[in-house]
Amino acid sequence: MSGTKPPAPQAPQVTDPLPARLPQPAPLIVASHLNKTFERIAQEHGTDAVRDIDLTIQEGEFVCLVGPSGCGKTTLLRIIAGLERPTSGEVTLRGKAIHGPGADRGMIFQSFALFPWRTVRRNIEFGLEVRRVPRAERHRISGELIDLVGLQGFAAAHPRELSGGMQQRVGLARALANDPAVLLMDEPFGSLDAQTRNLMQTELLKIWERTRKTVVFVTHSVDESVFLADRIVLLTARPASIKSIVEVGIPRPRDRASPEFAAIRQRVLRDLTEEVLRGMAQQDRPGAVE
Repeated sequence: MSGTKPPAPQAPQVTDPLPARLPQPAPLIVASHLNKTFERIAQEHGTDAVRDIDLTIQEGEFVCLVGPSGCGKTTLLRIIAGLERPTSGEVTLRGKAIHGPGADRGMIFQSFALFPWRTVRRNIEFGLEVRRVPRAERHRISGELIDLVGLQGFAAAHPRELSGGMQQRVGLARALANDPAVLLMDEPFGSLDAQTRNLMQTELLKIWERTRKTVVFVTHSVDESVFLADRIVLLTARPASIKSIVEVGIPRPRDRASPEFAAIRQRVLRDLTEEVLRGMAQQDRPGAVE
């Protein structure tokens, strides 16, 4: 034997185990194979408004629906609200099918839809009154919401005494009063002037960051969608189906003049323009339905 020592046994290599994959939370809203056709007596065939939409929305997400005018954005929103029934398919909220309106969804329309004879406070408290919430509790909730939406000092004012932006704040506070899981917003700033609209977008984001409500927001404005949304769902010309979903991914607060903002805006605008032109071509065909 040579006298050389045999090599010492090597300790087995210990590798860190792969990290366990955390389960993904279940989506808050799920639309499955959603279709909506409006039947019309004067027509042999109905008008298709929504066609085969599959969409999931997570808790706390801010989603904007963008598409050509008349494509079916509002119809989709109204189905989620329970104000329209789908022809086929379904929408679920926390796993339960939506069959009608509910306090778990707050709807905010473009028109302010305030009761002109009620004060700001009493407009906000309307849903609470319907639910027979005690007066002291109604007063506490409305007071907190008046502070949240920046209407301090206007609790006793009537809608006619408020600007358009202030009236929309009241509508937002009224929707929040029932503590819904979802805010459904149908072009809520469409009737406001450009400066007020930009201000309300910023205020809405502040409120969303404090409440973390899930928001589904219909808009015609590409700029507005990029400024607000986590994801932009671009719908095709009627009937509405999903053309693309854009993850915005820009940290808030967003600079509308930044290259990142401009790139996403250009991408969405390109897809939207394609669908606008396609919708115009459809209407130019003989027998097209308005």
